[in-house]
Amino acid sequence: MDSGLLFSFLVVDLLLVCVPGADWAYVIATALRGARVPRAVAGLVCGYALHTALATAGLAVLVAGSPRLLTALTVVGAGYLLWLGWGVLRRPATPEAGTTGTTEGRPFLRGATISGLNPKGLLLYLSVLPQFLTLRGAHLPVPAQTAALGLLHMACCAAVYLTVGVLARALLRARPAAARAVTRTSGAAMLGIGAFLLVERLATL
Repeated sequence: MDSGLLFSFLVVDLLLVCVPGADWAYVIATALRGARVPRAVAGLVCGYALHTALATAGLAVLVAGSPRLLTALTVVGAGYLLWLGWGVLRRPATPEAGTTGTTEGRPFLRGATISGLNPKGLLLYLSVLPQFLTLRGAHLPVPAQTAALGLLHMACCAAVYLTVGVLARALLRARPAAARAVTRTSGAAMLGIGAFLLVERLATL
């Protein structure tokens, strides 16, 4: 692939990943609950691996072209965000909470569910990624280019989310009140994003 296109995609993708959203909220809440941030981030990246596989196989276009399937995906994803956000608001995390009640696999599974069911992630692959594909005269076939850009997106997500988690834990460890406030904000963000996705999609029916 052309190095200029790769660099351009990297810049655009980093800007998009650095915009706070449901992924950010989940990583911050996970860090403040004392759970393992790398496991949560690995789960988020795994969810985007699903989107990469769908886009590479051409199935993403099928999902986008099916209003019923896209609506079902949006409703499930939004409902999960609402449930998770409400749980965070009910039990705001503090650094003193430690790992009590946290299982090893839960951060990974929740992360994979959040990103895997996120219709905005699917639309990102449909609207942004295709602009950086070389359709004619390319040394790599389009599926290989799609996979390469998807892997680059996953790497950006891993780097940014790990940084967010480490900073959240380091800066708020000695500030329980601030930690609770940030956690509640993260939970409210999950509720807001989930409600927005639900209303936005149902309004198109």
